[in-house]
Amino acid sequence: MIRILFVGDIFGRPGREIARRAIPALVERESLDFVIANVENAAAGFGVTGDIADTILGYGVDAMTTGNHVWDKKEVFDYIDGQPKLLRPANFRVGTPGRGSYLGRTRTGEPVGVINLMGRIFMQPLEDPFAVALKEIDALRAKTRVIVADFHAEATSEKVAMGWHLDGRVTAVFGTHTHVQTADDRILPKGTAYLTDAGMTGPHDSIIGVTTEAALSRFLTGMPAKFEAASGPGRLNAVIVTADQATGRATAVERLNLSAEQVEALATQATTER
Repeated sequence: MIRILFVGDIFGRPGREIARRAIPALVERESLDFVIANVENAAAGFGVTGDIADTILGYGVDAMTTGNHVWDKKEVFDYIDGQPKLLRPANFRVGTPGRGSYLGRTRTGEPVGVINLMGRIFMQPLEDPFAVALKEIDALRAKTRVIVADFHAEATSEKVAMGWHLDGRVTAVFGTHTHVQTADDRILPKGTAYLTDAGMTGPHDSIIGVTTEAALSRFLTGMPAKFEAASGPGRLNAVIVTADQATGRATAVERLNLSAEQVEALATQATTER
């Protein structure tokens, strides 16, 4: 069996800090083999830089996914082509920097595939994610049966549709982007673990990561407001999937929603037991 941790959108410094404390402790406590994290909001809530991506890899992350904010920090253009562990949605047009899938290895050398996709409902117009997903899967399945897809999308219906579309073709489909963890984790009939949104790893005393005052002002007045990442303690939203490495089928899926206090207790316990 292979156990994989998928971390919901890491948002700003609070998200990075709680990920730094939580991920190594969870890897140890849960006997995790592979870690995936969405990092498109890791740099002050908007985009990711090469330095921040390298820092997050240092937490024990094996692959990083993104979404519509991937290009917000221009430094990423020079970084993403040289770092295969940082993905952008595979359904960006041909010629876009970077890549949309990655074949990684667990700590014992077992192959794990990761696919990054982005939805089109209420999002920018990209290539068809349903068709692109099948092409990416075909390329990976010759090398591994364990494949996790991050579907970065706005509409719940589109995410659910992708789950059913890929049921039996991948190990898991986890949604990202809305920053609110859903409670519909399940294993679909053909063996694919599914969760509409993994949630956000970051400052939850906010409006999906942004300072409450700025976001609320835009709703109340309709006027532009500068969005900034909220401060304060973070919260970790994530999901663990257990997979049969021979078939790629998921055998268990578990949501995590941990407060800063819970993460600190977990990290302290892990340090004590070493």
